[in-house]
Amino acid sequence: MYKKYFGLSELPFTIAPDPRYLYLSAEHREALASLLYGINCNGGFVLLTGDVGTGKTTVCRCLLEQIPDSADIAFILNPKYSISELLEAICDELKIRYTRSETRIKGYIDALNDHLLDSHADGINTVLIIDEAQNLSLDALEQIRLLTNLETSSEKLLQIVLIGQPELLEKLSTPELRQLNQRITARYHLHALDPAELREYVSHRLAVSGCEAPLFTPGALRTLHRLTGGVPRMVNIICDRALLGAYVERRRVVDSGVLRRAAAEVLGRGGAFAGRLAWLRRWMLWPAAATLLLMLGWWLPGMAGDGGWLRRQGDLANTAAAAGASAPTTPAGESAPPAASAGAAPLLGMPASPAVESVAPAPGAQPLAPEGEVEPLDDESQASRTGGGTAVGAAPAVSSPGEWQWPAGTDLMATEVLAYRALFRSWGLQYDPKVAPRPCSFARAHQLSCLPQPGSLDDLLQYNLPAVVDLFNARGQGFQAALLGIDRDKGLARLEIAGEQRWVGLNELRNWMRGARLLLWRMPPGYHAPLRPEGHGPLVPWLENNLARLQGKPMPAATRQRYDEPLQLEVLAFQHQNSLQTDGVVGPQTIIQLSALTESGIPLLSSAAGE
Repeated sequence: MYKKYFGLSELPFTIAPDPRYLYLSAEHREALASLLYGINCNGGFVLLTGDVGTGKTTVCRCLLEQIPDSADIAFILNPKYSISELLEAICDELKIRYTRSETRIKGYIDALNDHLLDSHADGINTVLIIDEAQNLSLDALEQIRLLTNLETSSEKLLQIVLIGQPELLEKLSTPELRQLNQRITARYHLHALDPAELREYVSHRLAVSGCEAPLFTPGALRTLHRLTGGVPRMVNIICDRALLGAYVERRRVVDSGVLRRAAAEVLGRGGAFAGRLAWLRRWMLWPAAATLLLMLGWWLPGMAGDGGWLRRQGDLANTAAAAGASAPTTPAGESAPPAASAGAAPLLGMPASPAVESVAPAPGAQPLAPEGEVEPLDDESQASRTGGGTAVGAAPAVSSPGEWQWPAGTDLMATEVLAYRALFRSWGLQYDPKVAPRPCSFARAHQLSCLPQPGSLDDLLQYNLPAVVDLFNARGQGFQAALLGIDRDKGLARLEIAGEQRWVGLNELRNWMRGARLLLWRMPPGYHAPLRPEGHGPLVPWLENNLARLQGKPMPAATRQRYDEPLQLEVLAFQHQNSLQTDGVVGPQTIIQLSALTESGIPLLSSAAGE
């Protein structure tokens, strides 16, 4: 229902285990590594536990993708069987012929043992994976232990992976199962996502669904973590309901209020009747609020006489286009201090009274276009706005975001759209929010993609690409700026704020920066989703060619069509050398780093190699 409204190609928060939406947190990757290690040890049990909805099945599916083709897998999804039924299910999974018997299990064991010996002789490793293993009875678990007695003189013939909820740990700690517990060679317990991982999880799913702009406010994400505890399944359910609620209320983003209402309906707090009653109360409050505003406008003309509240209901993008008309042009990739830098050169303030045209916002438009005006920064004198400049070779004037202040009551939303204009300008594009209210759709039309909420300043230094950042000053006023350049030798950053360029110290920027909002990166031809081991697609030849270019090797005569093991090893080495997640998955982070080192025309924050 809400796909078209938010510009989505598909629903991003379904609970179906679609591998394209696979997100592995640091803990998930560590769990996966533990499972792979245990399986490669060729013997004993491997144990993965976690609470409901923490991603155990996700890790298991990823494990299946990385098990070599020489392995034979038996996957039991519903282990609520008797001992004979469980052995039948294992034989069925391994395609073993057996004679059915409800009282004698020897026939199953003999058939299984013969099959394992034949597989071992052929170099095939057999793995038994049991999901929801907490449902196994004590007798069934003991029988599973006895299966590990099927062995040669040097190694076990069957590797067993148990996946279950915390109740499985309680069962294994009982005296009856102490022998099984002692045979566990690798174990890992999954916890829920922390707040940072939850933000990345939500951004990842939105990006895969075709909308890379942040549809959830930072406050909503904090509320989401508080309500769900970071459990991915609950995150999916509540986010899906919250997007539907935002669509019904014709909101452009999900804020904390929408998220709380969605959570109340999903979690059943107060029941369906209470939920409908809450919606009714909200709508009944509007007439009272309107009456109150009219009274305030009558008695306090200074508060409402300028029509500021009514102006905020209009189309913000029209004002942004007028406000940003005088923004300076910066060559793509420029990182050196400009000849006329902010703080020493005239300030390019926004028009004092830009025209405001009230137009209904386009459905799904992103909340980046401001209304009203941003007054010139009050820490600059009028003389500095009308003359002067920085002498050639002079050091740039350095200031602090904490000192950048505006008069009380100034609407600072205009700084956001001007920051987006500066960001696109660094890529050689002229962005007009009046024509293209969705910045990420505009980016995709020019072979770029958005990476929302890319992290802290240190993360941006790692990406080495321009970005829109959220700042605040000593008064607590929040505003946006475009981070366009870095001088690492001097410890300076070049920002464009309200159409003016300024240099700030990196430490000062770190102190006054709330976070990064969005950066742009160039998509390789045909890129749609991250490339995973053994995958296919147009990203494979692009990856092979760029790695060869980076290593100074000749271009391959015939490019690969499959992301095979030799290419995976090269990617793992590249990720390790560049302090990336060493998982072999070629996604935005790996593509950004590789493109910056091998391709031209990319605006880098710092052009010096190795910085």
